[in-house]
Amino acid sequence: MALHVRKEAYIQQPAVPQNPDRQPVKRKKLITKGEKVLYLSFLTAFVLCALLVLQNQSVIQASTQEIQKIEHSIDEKMKQNTDLSVQVKELSSYERIWAKAKEKGLKLDEQNVKVVVPGQ
Repeated sequence: MALHVRKEAYIQQPAVPQNPDRQPVKRKKLITKGEKVLYLSFLTAFVLCALLVLQNQSVIQASTQEIQKIEHSIDEKMKQNTDLSVQVKELSSYERIWAKAKEKGLKLDEQNVKVVVPGQ
C-alpha cells in the first residue's frame, strides 16, 4: 500500500512554475532574408536562362526542318530538269526532225541549205 501512496504522490505533484522573468530562447534562423532574396534571384535567372535555351533550340529545329524541305524540293527540281533535258535531246535528234519534215511534205534541197557554225 505504501507503494501505491507513493505513486499517487508522485503523480499528483504540481508542475514546477516557470519563471515569468525568463524570456524564451530565440533560435537563430538558418537562412536570412538577404540569402532568401539571393537564392530567389538565382533561381529566377536560372529558369530564365533555361527557357531561353529551350526557345533557341526550338527555333533552330524549325529552321533545320525548313532547310530540309527546301533541299528536298531542290532535289525534285533537279530531277525534273534532268528528265526534261533528256527529253529535249531525244526530241531534237536529226532523225526525228527529218521524219517530221517529210511528214509535213518538205524536201531536202542541197542548194538551199546553209551551214551555221556556232561562235562566229
